[in-house]
Amino acid sequence: MPNSVAIVTGASQGIGKATALRLARDFSSLVLIARDESHLQETAQQAKSFGVESLVLPLDLREPAAAEKIVNDTLQRFGRIDALVNIAGAVPQIDLFEMTDAQWDDGMALKFHGARRLTIKAWNALKASEGSVVLLSGLAAWDPKPGFAAVAATNAAIIALAKAFAEQGIKDGVQVNSVSPGAVMTGRRQSFFEKWAPAHHLTVEEAIKNYPEESGISRFGQPEEIADLLAYLVSAPAKWLTGASLRIDGGEFKGI
Repeated sequence: MPNSVAIVTGASQGIGKATALRLARDFSSLVLIARDESHLQETAQQAKSFGVESLVLPLDLREPAAAEKIVNDTLQRFGRIDALVNIAGAVPQIDLFEMTDAQWDDGMALKFHGARRLTIKAWNALKASEGSVVLLSGLAAWDPKPGFAAVAATNAAIIALAKAFAEQGIKDGVQVNSVSPGAVMTGRRQSFFEKWAPAHHLTVEEAIKNYPEESGISRFGQPEEIADLLAYLVSAPAKWLTGASLRIDGGEFKGI
């Protein structure tokens, strides 16, 4: 889209980076958000091959002031916001009975409150452009377990938040949806298996090989597959799709 601007949080790695590079094919400008500036610069450099201008903002979305800075800097540089894709957020996978209040607060601060504040701050610009918002949730919201209760609770809250934004968006002309990926092979998931496997008397290779069959799927998803869905949701053909919570999990969760 000519003269169009997409903000992508968590754009330094994994699904966020894959999404930024996918949106580089559709938007003329990108705003890339994450804490790691060097990795953000790598994403920006790769996006440049598509002819995209990128604004790199190394910020921690847990800080309340970050959202206002992102919106102000974006509007000062590009004058508009057409899409906001909220991906940033890592919630610790700690047992429900062991997780501390501080760990709960930290998980919610980035993935939930960071996305909430940024969406609110960007809302007026999104109204002006009749833009789109996507919030990334996760499959744990649909099937909570005590071992990752914070992940499940935070992701469920994000789904509810997206639906609340979507209700207002119908009045304001802003499209809002959420996406819940299943088992996607990212660097973060690799790190999880490196810790999980020894505790279960497995090699990392064995744990990774066994997981799909045990979960009822044929393989892990790839970040690029999630990125394609996110790109569709902020594209013109998807404009009538709003208030939805979409699962993309290889069939892992089969509930209705």
